Amino acid sequence: MEGGGGSGNKTTGGLAGFFGAGGAGYSHADLAGVPLTGMNPLSPYLNVDPRYLIQDTDEFILPTGANKTRGRFELAFFTIGGCCMTGAAFGAMNGLRLGLKETQNMAWSKPRNVQILNMVTRQGALWANTLGSLALLYSAFGVIIEKTRGAEDDLNTVAAGTMTGMLYKCTGGLRGAARGGLAGLTLTSLYALYNNWEHMKGSVLQQSL
Repeated sequence: MEGGGGSGNKTTGGLAGFFGAGGAGYSHADLAGVPLTGMNPLSPYLNVDPRYLIQDTDEFILPTGANKTRGRFELAFFTIGGCCMTGAAFGAMNGLRLGLKETQNMAWSKPRNVQILNMVTRQGALWANTLGSLALLYSAFGVIIEKTRGAEDDLNTVAAGTMTGMLYKCTGGLRGAARGGLAGLTLTSLYALYNNWEHMKGSVLQQSL
């Protein structure tokens, strides 16, 4: 019986050593200043310093000198691709509408289907090219302005939108360029206002109090 008990104690000791229970533990004084809010009580058999479990820094590693947010150059690819896809989808729907309108007097047949399909593909390519070109110009101007000023704010957005509209409509002369610049200025100003709406509301509430 004693031998069996001894072997049992040896097995228990081996398992305890394997799981770390036999190592040095932490007293209540060591654990007194460790916040455990939102965590279950740690098991006394878990031989891990709870202070290493506190996440007071970011959970990802950034290269030296990198920003935590994406810059305009990183967002340019998403912007251009998204505008191309949006333009293609909108153009396809518009082409379908126009195709059905122009062939409403025709019976459902192969010529009518081909004509509708041609209208869908033509409008889809047209709108995808238009929005993709605008996104390319906007992204290029935004990156250039950001690198020139060395700052990223809403002023870059408004300036890039204005210059994009002016360049896109410059073929219509000074009046066309002015109209395009005004349209770009209006759209980007509304976008900047939308992005800063919550911040502006908070500032107004603080001033009123």
